[in-house]
Amino acid sequence: MRNDVTFHFLSISNFGTLNTEAPNPRLDLVRIAETFSHWLPDIFQTLGMNSTKRLGKEYHLVSGGRSADSPAALACIRWRIPIHHSWPCKPRETEQFIERAAQALAAKFVSAKPQTILCGALDPGDAGGYYRKLASNLRGRVLQVFPGYAGMPSADDQDPERSTLFCMVGKEGLYAGLASPREANGFHPGGTRFIKQNAPETISRAGAKISEALHFFALYGPLPPGGAHWLELGASPGGMTAELLARGYRVTAVDRAPLDVRLHGQPMLRFHLADAAKFPNPARPYDAILSDLNGVPQDSLRLVLSRVPHLRPGGIVVFTVKLAAISSLADLSVLENVLLAMAEKSGLTRIARTHLTYNRNEFTWFFRK
Repeated sequence: MRNDVTFHFLSISNFGTLNTEAPNPRLDLVRIAETFSHWLPDIFQTLGMNSTKRLGKEYHLVSGGRSADSPAALACIRWRIPIHHSWPCKPRETEQFIERAAQALAAKFVSAKPQTILCGALDPGDAGGYYRKLASNLRGRVLQVFPGYAGMPSADDQDPERSTLFCMVGKEGLYAGLASPREANGFHPGGTRFIKQNAPETISRAGAKISEALHFFALYGPLPPGGAHWLELGASPGGMTAELLARGYRVTAVDRAPLDVRLHGQPMLRFHLADAAKFPNPARPYDAILSDLNGVPQDSLRLVLSRVPHLRPGGIVVFTVKLAAISSLADLSVLENVLLAMAEKSGLTRIARTHLTYNRNEFTWFFRK
């Protein structure tokens, strides 16, 4: 059975049907990666959305929206919040912007009792990081003016189903709204925790990818406990492997290319320098399977599915769907249907899917056995 969370726009408490009788339908702020910018007209048309303004590089204010006729189009929307408060302005030129913004947010939202307040930048890559710093300073001041909120949870500790106040700032002003992390389709408006790409311990950007993927998966259920056994297909050079080991997992890693020498001798790691289709079955079952294999998605999924009999009931699969041969939303929809049919036939249920901050022309899918 397919069990994906589906976006129904302009809903705060749940993804209910759009109320077309509402006299003043709210705007939504949606994030669509630049990777899919050439599909924007098709995405908006398919979802019945009207883009009213582009904010930053990847954010759009949209009105309208309907239930998903095209799950493929929904997959391209990484993040969304309903806009319950906006202040179109130029923060750099606005006197006492942080203080005025914080007081306005407190006056409007304190009675809603959000579980926490998170702020992000509409353009996190801005030169000098001005708006990232502004977002951080704004959150600090908002926490001060919200009474009794000194011990609010961090982004990582949010309840997936309770409302969070999300605030986004950029050169276009301030936009804020209430949504649960699950409704917003993410645990933080910035996307992922910052992982230094040039730090001595960082093997590759893939470490940031799996870090964000695990945080995202936690919106839909508990993560495997420490000591759980992961099978990683396509592990080289080992960025994801290192992150799994750092979380206390046992990893069986497989690739035809070697792992980074910094992973040699890790006691919780067993590495097979082999084709993913040919390495031996494990002595103990897996608790999770991770695949970031390159190549045709159907072929990669077949390799994963061949190992599902050795996955514990209730085990999870994190699978990267590569889109190198996909040129349109229609092609993406066909591919989704094919892959889902394959997975369901093998006893997997897709729980969710998203386009992570560190994904390129690919999606990350989450299954449970």
